[in-house]
Amino acid sequence: MTAGSTHAAQPEQLPNAVAGWDELIDAMRDLPGRMLAKLPAAARSDPQMQQEIGRLALAALAACTIDALGSDGDHPSFVPQINHILNIGQPNADTSYRSARITPGGTYRLRGRRGSLRMVRIAQSGPPPAHTTPGQPNLGPQRIDHDVNALRCTADGCFDVILSPSRPTGYEGDWWPLQPTANRLLLRMVSADWGKEIEPTFSIERLDAPVQRPSPPAAELERRLRALPSATAFIAQMFVDHVQRLRDEGFINKLKVFDVSQLGGLAGQFYYEGAYDLRDDEALIIEAKVPEKCLYRSLILTNDLYETTDWYNNQSSLNDTQALPDRDGILRVVVCALDPGVPNWLDTAGYQTGVVQGRWAECDTQPIPSVVKVAWADVRKVLPVETPSVTREQRESLIRARRTALQHRPLW
Repeated sequence: MTAGSTHAAQPEQLPNAVAGWDELIDAMRDLPGRMLAKLPAAARSDPQMQQEIGRLALAALAACTIDALGSDGDHPSFVPQINHILNIGQPNADTSYRSARITPGGTYRLRGRRGSLRMVRIAQSGPPPAHTTPGQPNLGPQRIDHDVNALRCTADGCFDVILSPSRPTGYEGDWWPLQPTANRLLLRMVSADWGKEIEPTFSIERLDAPVQRPSPPAAELERRLRALPSATAFIAQMFVDHVQRLRDEGFINKLKVFDVSQLGGLAGQFYYEGAYDLRDDEALIIEAKVPEKCLYRSLILTNDLYETTDWYNNQSSLNDTQALPDRDGILRVVVCALDPGVPNWLDTAGYQTGVVQGRWAECDTQPIPSVVKVAWADVRKVLPVETPSVTREQRESLIRARRTALQHRPLW
């Protein structure tokens, strides 16, 4: 700089010496725009929607980054997949999801304590199909899943199971067959009676690989980094226009079967859903005859980007321990923005549009509930006279209790 110059020195432009890093930044730069392009023009110009798209893109990147950092099929561990923070693809409010990368053809040992949850499943998954229909999310057909609660346990509740392509010679313990292309295990832990059930614990190790783990070579670290852009874009965009498609099909304030056979849904679980559209002075009454035999059921809400509505701080989800049927066996649930003062209320939490989604797990019937829109002031008129009342103070206590119970559930 010459004497008397008023120009500040420019910072030195350093070359990026990490192979693959620039490609990740470039891909993330236009990802929100690609996501917004899937939405109607009015939504694309809405600042609220734009920021929620940004949040969804960050959640997708965070989930994929965790996977990249922990994806070692020779030395695996179960890490968070989706939850109330990594809120991608409508995670079920009652389910804690974790996943572990595995190497196809390997032999693995899973150990832990079973706990007392009624549903604990481990599903195998593989690479998505190479050819898919444009605009249609496709994770491939449902893979085999395993029931942890069916395993033998010791007197202190511990299980021990081998997962491999074929049963080890001479091994007589619990064994699960591993499919040839499986490269990931998805763990679902479903808790309905939050705070009272005991969560299971899990460890996983590969038996046919050296026990010690050397430092990953540069080529492997670069491979994981370079895989991040496509993986992030795939899950970030997978459901971004799902709610709009429901509206385009005419399923507004009514429900339809949701086919998850190509989306990695849990085998034995029946899903239904539909878009909702409500003013603050309106409500939906959802009714269904509860199956006589049913392992688990739930209802959740999502926003227009298919993010599950914050169930930690709002009563925006209900399961079979939280929402009881009336004396006639009919389950009646009210969906609205303002508290109607009844137990079975799903809080839209400020979203006038979104999705109602339900599931029946291992039930003897799978009814599609009926939906009726009423004035919020008339909710009590269409519910049975014996419907209990919930005061404002009671609701606050219920929400504080559910938040505490959910935070006590381990995410990792």
